[in-house]
Amino acid sequence: ALYGVHGHSGDRQRFEVAAGGAFGDLQFHGDLRSRDQLALLQQKQDCHQSIGSHLSTLSHQTGHEVTGLGPHDGPMTTTTTSTTHHVIDPRPVLDRAIATGGVVVAGVRSEQLAAPTPCTDMNVRELLAHLVGVLDRVAALGDGRDPFAVIESPVPDERWADAWENSARRAADAWSDDTVLERPMALPWIEGTGAEVLASYFSELTVHTWDLATATGQQPDWDDTVLAAALEARQVLPAENRRALYEEISAAMGLAEVAVPFAEAVPIPDDAPAIDRLVAWNGRDPLR
Repeated sequence: ALYGVHGHSGDRQRFEVAAGGAFGDLQFHGDLRSRDQLALLQQKQDCHQSIGSHLSTLSHQTGHEVTGLGPHDGPMTTTTTSTTHHVIDPRPVLDRAIATGGVVVAGVRSEQLAAPTPCTDMNVRELLAHLVGVLDRVAALGDGRDPFAVIESPVPDERWADAWENSARRAADAWSDDTVLERPMALPWIEGTGAEVLASYFSELTVHTWDLATATGQQPDWDDTVLAAALEARQVLPAENRRALYEEISAAMGLAEVAVPFAEAVPIPDDAPAIDRLVAWNGRDPLR
């Protein structure tokens, strides 16, 4: 999971990426300054799009009301005493990722909950809990709470769509104030404004939605806007020899063993569908 931690540049941070998330088995323990985190793993994404029609589709298909993270469909402008800042609002794009995820969550059948997933350490039920937990961590980040305190709680088998809707609503509430988008925040691979950090969840949600869809035989309509934004984050990992990066990070963390969160990127044609290119970059084989 991409667990965020609120803080300011130069603050000492304790951070962790739990098993099964976008950083897989990588466990970060100890202290590193935010600037060191940034030097090791950094991504910055800016994009914006309207979300209305996509959310309407989700509401129709699942029968659940959908609350978006943000109503904006263009740059948000905030004014300070001396300058005017133009911040691209990532909330509508994340809304789209959440909407697609909601369609897939609602499509899971009870007899599939024990099935394996491309996340080899999680079955479908565990992956559902992880995905809901991602939204809860997004909410915690927006609220200024510690995302590490979020616990992936069990959910009754017939209530996963409700759990997804409730967590999406909490995330929307947490990020409803535009000022949160300019709040300084830090993650293991990025530090910047709330807008920049929130945008880092595009890939997390989309790749795990693909994991869930693949495990349950679903073929959702992937959102081109979300995929384009998620693909922009690819520079967070090197194209090859990722172990060297993991060794560097593990040594900096003082870990006894090298943690390997992502497999090497799977070769795939440049003209492959965007979703295939995204998951292949994250070590999945879309043709398997």
